[in-house]
Amino acid sequence: MTIWSLVLALHILAMAIWTGGMAYALMVLRPSLGVLAPPDRLVLLGQTFRRFFLIVWHAMPLVLITGWAMVFGVYGGFAALPVAVNVMQTLGLVMAILFLVVFFGPWRRFRAQPSAEAAGSIRSLITANLALAAATIVVAAFARW
Repeated sequence: MTIWSLVLALHILAMAIWTGGMAYALMVLRPSLGVLAPPDRLVLLGQTFRRFFLIVWHAMPLVLITGWAMVFGVYGGFAALPVAVNVMQTLGLVMAILFLVVFFGPWRRFRAQPSAEAAGSIRSLITANLALAAATIVVAAFARW
């Protein structure tokens, strides 16, 4: 096993945590909120998103750092990157930017004044980010071929 196997494992693990959290929020948590009264939904969303965003603040930089480490350590720099790696890098950067938009936009508004509108904005942006994550995974899966 090389150090690059460990770096790749960390990269995939961090991406799985980030992507899995988004999938959980959209496909499990949101549909399950219907059993709660609207004020209780907002309280639960606030607690869930607070914890999730804390995790993403650690996972997202780890994804970017390990990805760029592999760019230089495995591929020898940006000039030698295969197209698939460039696509993954671009999608990852867009995902990171979208996370920052969520965090400093609707999440900041939600923390100041929890509302269904802010929660809806967070959901919409997380949906877009999950779609980008899925596209990144597809590109990674087909990159070898």
